[in-house]
Amino acid sequence: MPRMLSPLVLRRPDDDGFVLVEEQVLQVFVRHRQLHQDACESGGILLGYRRGSHLHVTEATASLDSDQTSRTRFFRSATPHQQAALARWRESGGTMDYLGEWHTHPENNPSPSTIDMRSWQHICSMRKAPMVFVIAGIQDRLWIGLGISTGLHSIPELT
Repeated sequence: MPRMLSPLVLRRPDDDGFVLVEEQVLQVFVRHRQLHQDACESGGILLGYRRGSHLHVTEATASLDSDQTSRTRFFRSATPHQQAALARWRESGGTMDYLGEWHTHPENNPSPSTIDMRSWQHICSMRKAPMVFVIAGIQDRLWIGLGISTGLHSIPELT
């Protein structure tokens, strides 16, 4: 049985808003950690709600067969994840939104690669709204960042 996690509440580095990541999203990250030497990276998109300056992450898609993966790479196939986001947007009456991306790294203390940073900067330039990016490490450690007009910023957990 997966261990129970508490939702994360993180202060946005650019204003008084918060990023809330629900327990069910954290469970997706835990289930896809690269615990074995032959485990490939996994990932998907983050879905949820924009409530003023707050971002509420309520869902995460998981890797699909159409994604390209290896031990140290994850390339998300756009169409099926986009279809999932569009379906949730329609089901929610246009309130659920694409909030960002997540993937795993085969390291204890994950941090973004140059490829990650370039990809996320491209997403931010296209979206113009704050975006959340997560890298899940081998142990229950996460790197969480916020992409805004001033760039990408790591979000430390509240203590």
